Amino acid sequence: MADAPKIKVYISSVSSNMEIKKQQQTIFLRLSGKKIAYEEIDVTQDGNLQKMREKMGEGHEKALAPQIFNGDTYLGNYEAFDIAVEEETMNDFLKLQ
Repeated sequence: MADAPKIKVYISSVSSNMEIKKQQQTIFLRLSGKKIAYEEIDVTQDGNLQKMREKMGEGHEKALAPQIFNGDTYLGNYEAFDIAVEEETMNDFLKLQ
């Protein structure tokens, strides 16, 4: 049995915000393009929004998807991910080294 993906992307499957949908799609395209396995976790189901915010820690009580984790370690939001892509430091950002 294969290991579960370390990278977890908390998403919203029902967002009417086109910018959020675009951000989520960009994350998926970048990860897939680098052949990095990831798991999508929908914040609209099973209390996942609260779980995401708890894992992010204090000061993130109103955070929205998309948010990126390596296991239970919070890595950042779309903007942080995008900067890592632009600076060609995505593997460092994702803590895959």
